[in-house]
Order: sequence, then C-alpha cells, then structure tokens
Amino acid sequence: MATSAPKRWLPLEANPDVMNQFIWGLGVPEDQAECCDVYGLDVELLDMVPKPVLAVLFLYPITSQSEEERIQEDSKIKDISNGVFFMKQTVGNACGTIALLHAVGNITSKIKLVEGSFFDRFFKSTANMDPLERAQFLESDVEMEDAHSVAATAGDTEASDNVDTHFICFAIADEQLYELDGRRSGPISHGKSSPDTLLQDSAKVIQKMIEKNPESNNFNVIALSKKELPMLVVDNRRARSRNYDGLMLYFLCTLIVIFSWTSLCNFKYIH
Repeated sequence: MATSAPKRWLPLEANPDVMNQFIWGLGVPEDQAECCDVYGLDVELLDMVPKPVLAVLFLYPITSQSEEERIQEDSKIKDISNGVFFMKQTVGNACGTIALLHAVGNITSKIKLVEGSFFDRFFKSTANMDPLERAQFLESDVEMEDAHSVAATAGDTEASDNVDTHFICFAIADEQLYELDGRRSGPISHGKSSPDTLLQDSAKVIQKMIEKNPESNNFNVIALSKKELPMLVVDNRRARSRNYDGLMLYFLCTLIVIFSWTSLCNFKYIH
C-alpha cells in the first residue's frame, strides 16, 4: 500500500504586516500585540524596536553546517520544562506558523486571547499533549491550514514551496531564554534572561548564528511586541473615570437629599 506524502504548505513571508493579519485573525487582539521589523542588531537599532518585546522570530538560511549542528545539539537536549510551550513541525514549510505558535503559546499570561478564537481553542486543547501530538493536532486542523494559505499568498513576493530558509522563535519561560524550533527534539536554553532583556539576549544568539554564514544576507529578525496604550488615551480614560466617579457622587448626594426631605415630610405628617 502506498503511503501518502508528507503535507506541505506554502511558506509565510517574513513580513510583519502579513504576520499581524495572521495572528490577529486567529485570536491575538489587535490592540494588545503586533509584529514589527528589527532592522539590525546594533544597540541603536534594537532601541528602535517597540517595547516590551514578547518574543523574537528569526529567519535564516539552511546550510549543511547548520543541519550538522542541529543534529549534534539535538542529542544534548534534556527533558522539556513544563513551563515552556513547545511543539514539533510535521508539515513542510510551516515553520513560520510554528514560530508564531511558539511565540503566542509562551505569552498567554501576558496577553488575553480572544475567547473562542482559534488560538484560544488550540492552546486549551493541546495543553496536556506532548510536542508531537500538538503537531499532529495542528496538521489535521482545516481552519489553520486555510488561514496559513491565505497569509502565505498575501505577501509582497510570490509564494513558492521550494525554500531553503527556516523560522525559529526565541521566548522567555522559567526565566530562561529558549530557542524554539519545531525541527528539533526540544527547546534549547540559552541561559538566564528576562522580559526586559529578551530582545538583547536573543540578538546575541542570532548574531553568532549569522557569523557562521557571513556570505549570506538571507536573514530576517521580527519582534512580537506588546502594544501599550498611548499616554493621551490613558489620560482620557482616567479623565472619564474621574468624571464618572464625580457623577456618581453627585447622584448619591441627590438621593440622600431627596430621601432626607421625604422622611422629614412623612415625620411631620405622622405627628
């Protein structure tokens, strides 16, 4: 009996606009998080990235050297911590989607997913699954396949299933910086980190990876940042809150006066 070929999707473009429409459509609230370009790894360019950064995505070219290192490092990966969300990749060219799932899956305590959305249902349904079971669950999900297909064809360049680049994610869990790659056997810890230093710590790891392939410029770094309300919006909300509190106080005082007057009239009538 012939076996079916492994499923393959069109790859996602390394484009923040495409990724934003993708994650917003699947359950990340538009006013809470967004993807944005990281234009370089110098301190000045990292300072331009909107903060706080929740996760970092990195696209790099696959080479024989990177594959050899992946196999060697996989043999050293220990048990997976319960504090980090990790899943395998079983669908070809789905690395962009897997990277975004790794990013969102490790920040569910920092953003509130839309209730009943795909992301909300996916992370609840796969909470007790192992990495391979999560991958198989995703592979059989028609909604995600359709969403990925729409996003993959929405970029500025023509989508092709013949690619030699790969997306990975860097995220914080258990105060550790983890490299999350669905092609690996588990997460790779890069040592202590924090939400405040996530971008800088990720940049150090990424810089080392780039230096191993200096002849290529096919790299891309994208940050998933939390959206903060502009100060004007915050001030307006505070002002509305103060106005509301003042109105409620006026209303209560009016009720007290009316009640007191009514009680006094009734007292005079009874006596």
